[in-house]
Amino acid sequence: MKRTRLVQSEKYVVALEVELVTPIVGPSEPCDESETIHFLKEVKERADRGDIAWLKQHGKVYALVGAA
Repeated sequence: MKRTRLVQSEKYVVALEVELVTPIVGPSEPCDESETIHFLKEVKERADRGDIAWLKQHGKVYALVGAA
């Protein structure tokens, strides 16, 4: 099962498709694997640094704009 995760930094929001797993014990709801959690942390760090080229290789990047 895949789900879209949103990662927000000060200037960007990155939408990523990630694979969810269903735990063997208590499969009440699918969850992220530990590798996915580490990947999402890397996405956040790169978004904070403004590494747009890398982010675009992994998901959709949206720029945040301030209110008028």
